[in-house]
Amino acid sequence: HTEDELSRSSHSNPGKSLVNGIKTNPASNSPKSSLPVPMGPPVYVDLAYIPNHCSGKNTDPEFFKRVRASYYVVSGNDAANGEPSRAVLDALLEGKSQWGENLQVTLIPTHDTEVTREWYQQTHEKQQELNIMVLASSSTVVMQDESFPACKIEF
Repeated sequence: HTEDELSRSSHSNPGKSLVNGIKTNPASNSPKSSLPVPMGPPVYVDLAYIPNHCSGKNTDPEFFKRVRASYYVVSGNDAANGEPSRAVLDALLEGKSQWGENLQVTLIPTHDTEVTREWYQQTHEKQQELNIMVLASSSTVVMQDESFPACKIEF
């Protein structure tokens, strides 16, 4: 299409627009209805925070296939809201198994939860096979009225 043709088609179809060459209807674009994400090369980072406190609402194996980190931070500590999610921790195993290279990955939980303990124990062999280490901290930081485990990461 030429620019004139694109301009005419958007004027003759009010309420419709083109996004990456695909016609969309802005009125129906809700967070749950999304266009397919184009495939591309994975992104390699040193440190990645698993989104939404490791909730299964928006993190799946595709995240771990595309965002390849040396360190992943798991900050969930709300069992009532499924944080951290066992499904997300399993998604890490599934996503990493498809990397095609056995890079070292360190998982850093910021809280000691039943979900992370059970996942660690039940999948320990798979973690070793995939070169995933779960970092447990014996250090504690005390700030004002609270204390919490801490990890030091050096690059």
